[in-house]
Amino acid sequence: MEPIIKLLGTAASLGAGFASTKLVDVIWKKTTGNEPPKKGEEVDQSFAQAVAFAVVSAAVSAIVAQSIRKLQGKAIKGFHRSRTEVA
Repeated sequence: MEPIIKLLGTAASLGAGFASTKLVDVIWKKTTGNEPPKKGEEVDQSFAQAVAFAVVSAAVSAIVAQSIRKLQGKAIKGFHRSRTEVA
C-alpha cells in the first residue's frame, strides 16, 4: 500500500505543480498587465520583472511541493499506524 501512496503523492505533485503554474501565470497577468516571461520567448519586460516572476514562481512551487510531501508523510504514517492496530 505504501508504494501506492507514494505514486499518488507523485501524481498529486505533478497536478498541483501544473495548477500552481497556471495560477501564478494568471495572477501575474492580472497584476502586471503583461504576459509572464517564458523561456525562449521574446518579451518586452525588464530584467527585474523576469527575476520577480522567477522568485514568485519558485516560492509557490516550493510551498506546493512541501505541502504535498507533508500530506504524503501523514498518509504513510496513518497507514502504518492503522496496520499495527489491526495486527
